[in-house]
Amino acid sequence: MSSNQGHWTAAELRVPLAVAISTFFIWGLAYGLLDVLNKHFQEVLHVGKAESTWLQIAYFGAYLTMSLPAGALLHRRGYKFGLLSGLVIAACGAFLFVPAAQAVSFPFFVGAMFVLATGLCFLETAADTYVNVLGPQEGAPKRLNLAQSFNSVGVFIGPLIGGAVFFGAKDTGTELHSVQITYGIIGIAILLYAVFVSRVRLPEIAEPEAGAGAGNAPLAQRKHFVYGVLTQALYIGAQVGCGAFFINAATEAQPDLTSQSAAYLLSLAMFGYLVGRFATTALMTRFAPQKILMTYGVINTLLCLVIAGGAGRIAIVALIASFFFMSTMFATIFALGVRDLGGQTKRASSIMVMAIGGGVLLPYPMGLIAESQGTPVAFLLPAACFLLVAWYGWRGAQAS
Repeated sequence: MSSNQGHWTAAELRVPLAVAISTFFIWGLAYGLLDVLNKHFQEVLHVGKAESTWLQIAYFGAYLTMSLPAGALLHRRGYKFGLLSGLVIAACGAFLFVPAAQAVSFPFFVGAMFVLATGLCFLETAADTYVNVLGPQEGAPKRLNLAQSFNSVGVFIGPLIGGAVFFGAKDTGTELHSVQITYGIIGIAILLYAVFVSRVRLPEIAEPEAGAGAGNAPLAQRKHFVYGVLTQALYIGAQVGCGAFFINAATEAQPDLTSQSAAYLLSLAMFGYLVGRFATTALMTRFAPQKILMTYGVINTLLCLVIAGGAGRIAIVALIASFFFMSTMFATIFALGVRDLGGQTKRASSIMVMAIGGGVLLPYPMGLIAESQGTPVAFLLPAACFLLVAWYGWRGAQAS
């Protein structure tokens, strides 16, 4: 951990930055498949809406429990070791889907998802922090939004693959070949990429010095960071809840819509998510990230209220549109939350990644509401979370 960014030119940092950014595609693809897999298991394994959310709980529970160990490993062994560890563990988790499908066991799938997500947690802790420090601090929000744009490519492709492979296959409660093949291929691809990363020279960038003593203050006293962690957790909860029940909400809003068609609509929503990332990165050259975050938070609050009203195709349009305005939230909250923390940046980043564990908060209660009141009503919970995101952009990110 001794190298300093000053010893590397901007041109020399492009390859490390490209490697770090490319890893964002991996967990984007895994997340893109997650929501389709949720509905697939509802139909094939006959699990209920609330029970099916254990996949999301396992996925985001890994972030909740493993982010601090990932941060400690990153601090001790460096960025390259963190990236490689994440890739290898994620590949092992993907391979576990093969025996889980052979056993036709939903709890086994949940366990495999936890291992896969543990690897993604290690990978994301390293990559998010690495992108944050590979360049001037003032450019961190734009770099992270650019990196998250490549994440969005994976999120967009995931439902397309899931819709075509899972819903297009003749999987039954005793045969889950499509799941075995899909995750087996993913595991092999991740291992091959790990071999490539192991051969690339990656600098160990020293953390920035604390400015005016502020970076030496305990993290618990840095209000913009504390508010950022809380906002990130609830935002991720809202994003995960919206994705987990997208297909259910769409098919209930338009009863003649099949699950496969709804999965393709989810992919369309993820395309909007992708476009939103690139468009917002461009907007940040003219508008402050805080103002964009506030505006998007307000818009998504209103869109979720429209979805909760269950207004047929209008609700589906609102559902798709909400993903465009979610696009920038994670990266912007992350960058605003860890700014000006000096030597505490790595630790703060691992805690901010741990906030991704907020994905466990909304899916299960939304599932219970969906079962008792209908899926659209469950979107009142994300509406409340997006309102907090708007507040963070308005006031919370400026707190000292």
